[in-house]
Amino acid sequence: MTRIQPRSSSPRQLKKTRTNPLNNFKAWLQDNFRAESIYFYRLAGLTGFLVVFGLVMVLSSSSIDSLVANRDAYYIFSRQFLYALIGLALMLVIASLPVSFIRNRVGLVLMVGFALQLAVPFIGISVNGNTNWLSIAGFTLQPSEFLKLALIMYMGWFISNREFEMDNPQRVLYPLLAVGGGAVLLVMFGRDLGTAVIFSFIIFGTLLMAGAPGKILGRVALLAIGLAAAATATSASRMARITAWLNPGSASSDAFNWQFEHGTWALASGGIFGVGLGNSKMKWSWIPEVENDFIFAVIGEELGLIGAMVVIGMFALLIASLIRVMLRAQTTFARVTTLGVVIWILSQSAVNIAVVLGVLPVLGVPLPLISAGGSSLIATLAGIGLVLAFEKDNHRQPLRGVRR
Repeated sequence: MTRIQPRSSSPRQLKKTRTNPLNNFKAWLQDNFRAESIYFYRLAGLTGFLVVFGLVMVLSSSSIDSLVANRDAYYIFSRQFLYALIGLALMLVIASLPVSFIRNRVGLVLMVGFALQLAVPFIGISVNGNTNWLSIAGFTLQPSEFLKLALIMYMGWFISNREFEMDNPQRVLYPLLAVGGGAVLLVMFGRDLGTAVIFSFIIFGTLLMAGAPGKILGRVALLAIGLAAAATATSASRMARITAWLNPGSASSDAFNWQFEHGTWALASGGIFGVGLGNSKMKWSWIPEVENDFIFAVIGEELGLIGAMVVIGMFALLIASLIRVMLRAQTTFARVTTLGVVIWILSQSAVNIAVVLGVLPVLGVPLPLISAGGSSLIATLAGIGLVLAFEKDNHRQPLRGVRR
């Protein structure tokens, strides 16, 4: 009996059946995000809103600085737009990963984070007096932003492995403080006090909320405050900055309070409704790099008190959404890691706004998701991507006992 051979497809038929990359991407989105919970889409939507709002404000506030740098007026905005695309894509990729895959690579992420930060004292470049940057292929990278995320993931992994030993400081508290303290010291080598402060909030806040012994943690916190005070007292520039912040009206404080004073004037001139989008006066080089750490001042000036309160309200909703995912988490790893992301975004946004309002001295901390800067934006979106992955796990796994 003669076997009938299948007919080979002609090149024309192969061309017709070739898949479209756009269709592949659409299918990937449907497979990974079609039937997620309302909490997943709420968190993703709030994040997207803040990123788009940040792009609008960077476009409004950065044109003068771009021209001063001998670039076209859209130079800073175009780079920020590219960073936003990279960050959002990374967020979606991380959100699609299984939690087990993420958990098994925590050690690798931590090693890469420390390796990049260790390279800063040797080959780092200085930006605004802080040596906390690396130059890679024409782009500047701030490793400390990614080390924040790596440390948060490691704390979640470590505590999930020893959650029943939280009362034993030798098994949990001291090892984590050693790793966290090492990260803070590496950041301080670059004289970046603001980032070190955020690291401290993340470390102590996560440990305290995770159930570490409060008395021991309090003693360590007092020791850390003492060391920070000593580091400030032995630095003439830091002491001058603190003195100027405590005495804002003195003539000698003008050089150190320039950003704060002009930021305050920007907020005051905005009034209730603002001067209108794009009509800021302070962006005309009155506040150095206003699109970065002092972008909240431009928000208050152009959009007024109402616009500033809307931004604060959106951050409050974002934090509430993160906390909701944390409370729904079925694993200790997801719960503690989400807690770290909550403390990270909450403390950094609060410190940034407090600096603009003059409640704190200038620390050089960006406003998450809004300030210009690729490292901060991409790292923050990666952290939110982790939380989205945890929420996918919450939604798809049936409720059962707490897992590691």
